Amino acid sequence: MRFSKFVVLASAVALLGACQGNKKVANGSNSFEILGKLQNAPENGSIYLFELGESQFIARDTSEIGKDGSFKFEGTVKEPTFYQVGLDRQKGFFLVVDNKKIEVVADANNIANPVKIEGSEDSKLFQELNTLVQESAKKEQALGERFNQAMAEGKTDEAENIREEYFELQKEKKAFLAKHPGSVVSVFGTLNLVDPNNDFAFADSMATLYTEKLPDSKYTAMLNERLKGLRSTAVGAVAPDITLPTPDGDMMSLSSLRGKYVLVDFWASWCGPCRQENPNVVRMYNKYKDKGFEIFGVSLDQSEDKWKKAIQADNLTWPHVSDLKGWQSSAAQLYGVNAIPQTILLDKEGKIIAKNLRGAALEEKLESLLQ
Repeated sequence: MRFSKFVVLASAVALLGACQGNKKVANGSNSFEILGKLQNAPENGSIYLFELGESQFIARDTSEIGKDGSFKFEGTVKEPTFYQVGLDRQKGFFLVVDNKKIEVVADANNIANPVKIEGSEDSKLFQELNTLVQESAKKEQALGERFNQAMAEGKTDEAENIREEYFELQKEKKAFLAKHPGSVVSVFGTLNLVDPNNDFAFADSMATLYTEKLPDSKYTAMLNERLKGLRSTAVGAVAPDITLPTPDGDMMSLSSLRGKYVLVDFWASWCGPCRQENPNVVRMYNKYKDKGFEIFGVSLDQSEDKWKKAIQADNLTWPHVSDLKGWQSSAAQLYGVNAIPQTILLDKEGKIIAKNLRGAALEEKLESLLQ
């Protein structure tokens, strides 16, 4: 439904090919031990242990697979840490490793789905979450195809209903995360599955729980860091000012529109969902522009020519600005934008009164404000 710059939950990240020499032998209670058995294992094969870093998996250890399929890893971690155990860079299963003994049974023919995990409740939770995410992804793809078809045929009401189905689907994942606030899996899932721009209240409330229950986790720190900027753009706050070039090269500020209800619209010419939404936005703009409503378009384009052509082609007659830096737009950075289309509705004093209203929800809000 929206174009995002993020890849979600343990998807196609690159794995480093060479092991890094920081293995520590486990010889005490403050160490982990992974005892595994791989059914249908290749003869004379090896299995690898990869640690999840900030942007990629780092190869940490190698174990020879015994004739009976057995293998073993040992070491120490400072805090519960995400690892992948696999035969190569693509085929593996995930574990959340603490300094405890974990016993695992897997099948080489379906290694991504372990047969048994004992000694790590967090690892079991991660497998549950991963299954939920995979099932949701299939449903989301089907919804996306239906949504695009409805928009292409001009069936805006049907498209809005499909969007609501999409949001209902997201509730399943949020319910899972909320059920396990004391697990590192929950905070990791919130970081990767929840768009704080679209659901700030949930992300912020979960961050409060994690700060209480997992204060020393690096994932808690990462989530709070991500939310820090967004807290200044939460509902009720005065919107930070944006001053950027217009298509004519003049400078224009968001604050110059005080005295009107303003919809700040983050979009781009290359964003399909944005372009599909534009006819609906144009219709509402024409309906309410003479009643104290204005739109402030902020483009995440990099090509000035494509930006201007899209404005003209879609008949977007409201004010537009852009620094033509794509995702690195200063305005996008200021507002923590990582997915588009994204909208922020301001009152006459420049305070944020709603976020990401579209279609019928936006029209209903404008009608209540401008009647």
